[in-house]
Amino acid sequence: MFPGAHVIAGIILRTAAIYVVVLLGVRLSGKREVGQMTPFDLTLLLLISNAVQNAMTGTDTSLAGGVAAAATLLILNYFVAELSGGNRRFRRFIEGQPSLLIHDGAIISAHLAKEHISMDELQRSLREHGIASAHEVALAVLEVDGSISCLKYDEITPAAHNHLARRKFLKKQE
Repeated sequence: MFPGAHVIAGIILRTAAIYVVVLLGVRLSGKREVGQMTPFDLTLLLLISNAVQNAMTGTDTSLAGGVAAAATLLILNYFVAELSGGNRRFRRFIEGQPSLLIHDGAIISAHLAKEHISMDELQRSLREHGIASAHEVALAVLEVDGSISCLKYDEITPAAHNHLARRKFLKKQE
């Protein structure tokens, strides 16, 4: 019933290694992939979980081995969340940073390309926010959770609106 301390220790180490690899893989896949789960993404997630199960537990199929793997994942996830909450640099590494997609009605194509967001996806997000055109948008941001936040000009504070107006004025001066 109990596989032995050395077997459990091996399961814990393998599970920790798999956790780090999958966490980095998810992080490197981009914000949009994490926030918008498609059937393809769900299939990939299920296949990855099945593929790494044997790498975590090896040949051990005991209850203790499964509990050790699950407990390791939960504990690692707790520590990553705690460290993310208290350390801004680590949080940015794990979660990434928001990306500006539209500024003052102008689409920033380089940021769309970097984040793997098509114009169709951006237009769909604008429609979801009740916006017909990018020209109506003061700011559109790809958030770290993969969602796109949009602010129309009438939704921003006067100070922010003055900042945008000042930038527009300075661009005309150039």
